[in-house]
Amino acid sequence: MTWLGIEFSSPQRSVALRRGNTLAEAMETGGRHTAALGMIETVLARTDITRTEIDALVIGLGPGSYTGIRAALALAQGWQLASGVKLLGVSSVEAIMAGARAEKLAGRIAVVIDAQRTEFYLATYELNASGCSELEPLRVVSLAEVQARAEAGALIVGPEVTRWFPGGRVIFPTAASLTELAVHRTDFVSGEQLEPIYLRETTFVKAPPSRLVMPPAG
Repeated sequence: MTWLGIEFSSPQRSVALRRGNTLAEAMETGGRHTAALGMIETVLARTDITRTEIDALVIGLGPGSYTGIRAALALAQGWQLASGVKLLGVSSVEAIMAGARAEKLAGRIAVVIDAQRTEFYLATYELNASGCSELEPLRVVSLAEVQARAEAGALIVGPEVTRWFPGGRVIFPTAASLTELAVHRTDFVSGEQLEPIYLRETTFVKAPPSRLVMPPAG
């Protein structure tokens, strides 16, 4: 199976191509979300694999940059419509924890991602030689709650965490981690079933009905 991973949920965006033991990855910090196409061409050239040989795409679903995640989803949905490629979505938190395992971290790990509005996405895990277990599911919390986890001994990890938590460890979700997590999965979905992980309720204000404004007399 030839996998293409796209991870655009953080400021460090990446694309990875994996086939067996062959892996190529391209990364970019900053720039435009449309750079995905250029990164895809880069990893294809490095592996001498063509677009038509890609069997499945795995997309980082966040949480994180809503614009970046939407750009990755739109690319994947268009690709499936054009070629029928298989699609899989994976939490970007899982990709961060895969990075934590690769760095051989252990103990209580708090994955923290900026949720804007002075809030954070937080999930807590216990990571040791026997595996990884979830202690607290992903939710939106205040700055004070994350600080409480740090004071209780948890290591804070995630994109840009040292901006708020100097003792934290910066770990970005990567497309390579996505493809590693995906290789043993078969729960593929259609494009319309791919949804970003966004824990807040979607709210909107309905516009008032239009009014006919009469011009002044005379």
